[in-house]
Amino acid sequence: MSCMPATDKTHRTRACLWAILALLALASHVKAQGPESRFEKQVQAYEAADRATPPPKGAILLVGDSQFFRWKTLNEDLPDYTIINRGVDSFQFSDILHFFDRLVLPYQPRMIVLHIGGNDVHNGKPAERVLEDFKTFVAKVRAIQPNTPIAFSSLTPGPGRWDEADRRKRTNKMLKDYIATQKNLHFIDLWDAMLTPDGKPREELWVADRIHPNHDGYLVRVKIMRPLLGKPDR
Repeated sequence: MSCMPATDKTHRTRACLWAILALLALASHVKAQGPESRFEKQVQAYEAADRATPPPKGAILLVGDSQFFRWKTLNEDLPDYTIINRGVDSFQFSDILHFFDRLVLPYQPRMIVLHIGGNDVHNGKPAERVLEDFKTFVAKVRAIQPNTPIAFSSLTPGPGRWDEADRRKRTNKMLKDYIATQKNLHFIDLWDAMLTPDGKPREELWVADRIHPNHDGYLVRVKIMRPLLGKPDR
């Protein structure tokens, strides 16, 4: 029977301990950073753009997730309006609240349009949570701009997430019902316009992932939201 030399065993034990300590330190660092840290680079990019070209006051501010972030034809789809787009891919409502002071507060917009909530539902958050986060967002805006109109853009029926349709419809209904009771809040209802007559998603409105809209999908949005934007400013 052979035995490992004591020195080798000691070295291996120490190496294992150091590896465990390193993993614990890494886990602690990641936890300390928080999930929002993965969006920091994009937020900093927006801030750098603002420093290079200060955005105008009194514009329309878009805030939300990938449906705004990926809207690359925005200027040609709504050429008559001054719009600042601050969408961030994969954003949830909690992320908007976390970055509120950096993505909303500086702009003093004449109107705010939100598209958010789809990733919340996809990640298991109930409609009640989305509504509460919306109320928190509204309260934060009202504290600085009491009369600014805020429009909530409904969750969309992307065929790639059609298994979430019931939860998405419930979330839309809760937001729509609440907004109907409040001054200067608006609901942009995209759901039915993106369905076929038999209630299925219109496949021609989506890119290959069947989650994000293509240009035709964005034009559906433009047609519905344009009346809420007020008089063109250019």
